[in-house]
Amino acid sequence: MYIQRHLEEQIRKASQYYPVVMVCGQRQVGKSTMLNHIKESNRRYVTLDDGNARRLAVNDPTLFFETYGYPLLIDEFQRVPSILVEMKRIVDQKALAGEDNSGMFWITGSQKFKMMQDVSESLAGRIAIFDMSGLSTAELEGRPGAMFHPDLQTIRERLQFSKPKNIHQVYENIFRGGMPKLCTTDLDRDRFYMDYINTYIERDIKELAQVGKLNEFYDFLVYMAARTGQELKYDEIAGAIGVSAPTAKSWVTILEKSGIIFILRPYYSNITKRLVKTPKVYFMDTGLAAYLCRWPSAATLENGAMDGAFFETYVVTEIVKSYYNAGKPVDLYYYRDINKKEIDLLVVEGDKLYPIEIKKGKAPDKPDKNFNVLQQFKLKVQPGLVLCMSDELIPYNREAWYCPVSVL
Repeated sequence: MYIQRHLEEQIRKASQYYPVVMVCGQRQVGKSTMLNHIKESNRRYVTLDDGNARRLAVNDPTLFFETYGYPLLIDEFQRVPSILVEMKRIVDQKALAGEDNSGMFWITGSQKFKMMQDVSESLAGRIAIFDMSGLSTAELEGRPGAMFHPDLQTIRERLQFSKPKNIHQVYENIFRGGMPKLCTTDLDRDRFYMDYINTYIERDIKELAQVGKLNEFYDFLVYMAARTGQELKYDEIAGAIGVSAPTAKSWVTILEKSGIIFILRPYYSNITKRLVKTPKVYFMDTGLAAYLCRWPSAATLENGAMDGAFFETYVVTEIVKSYYNAGKPVDLYYYRDINKKEIDLLVVEGDKLYPIEIKKGKAPDKPDKNFNVLQQFKLKVQPGLVLCMSDELIPYNREAWYCPVSVL
């Protein structure tokens, strides 16, 4: 069963204007499935996981493109990034001849780390790049795709399509995660994630030279999952795993570039030196994080010590997915100062500032208690949202509104 992806429309649009369209994202999020589903009948498909195709691409890229032609969909292209040079030559040659070169190549890859260095050098101005994540709740529920925006009128419109959920259903979603294979089949969850981690570590991580000790990298992965929704402190990671701080930093970069984690930057302004500059980290797939933390069921997770961290991770990553699916850069921050005053999310738009708090309860008390710190920035602070288990969008006061998490 194929679940329609919100990114489809963005890919089709970009393909009308750019010669190359690239979709990156962590393994198994459905990149090739989506592109194969929407590709035109004359677009050929080749994967560089195939030994013969890979050998040809490495040894004779000109013959590779003569063999497969275009329009072409190339899967796992990070296995032979050197083909970008030949791809650029073909695209430019067509442009020089005055012919339309839009949509010639679609490429996918699961290692943005390696890919982006090569792509930015070879294909600047000729490529549209999209991030893709696992299924969002909106995709799973068949709702229309729209970027999350905290403006109250936009929220009201979103709520018309959303399906009410109780807390148990939310944690079922969190526990399962958004990997298409788990959402569309009855595949055993633990089996899937065990294979997933083995493949990720054995294939992607082994190929990235920074990692010598794969066992330590696994420990690091577990440690990071246990800290989803928390501040990212390299010294603490290094101490816990027994590696150097620079190693911890390079490993975090690998997780970020391969789409496993999202790093939320703190909001920072020259107005005040009292702001914390430490970013926060979130696992993009809550199911993977729950598996790594060894939570046996949705119920134990809901009632366990990490319930709040996972709830926050779910909310933040659903919002991030909505940005990815709209093909927009993620413009989100969080606020924290040296007095430990924190606001979970800030959306900054021109001279407007939207605060967002994330709470597991139905009607959390004093949810706006830190909103007043935002006055220092001389921006127009808009009514804030409290994303929680509320049944309806309802004002707490003039500064803050309770908003059902089902809006995501």
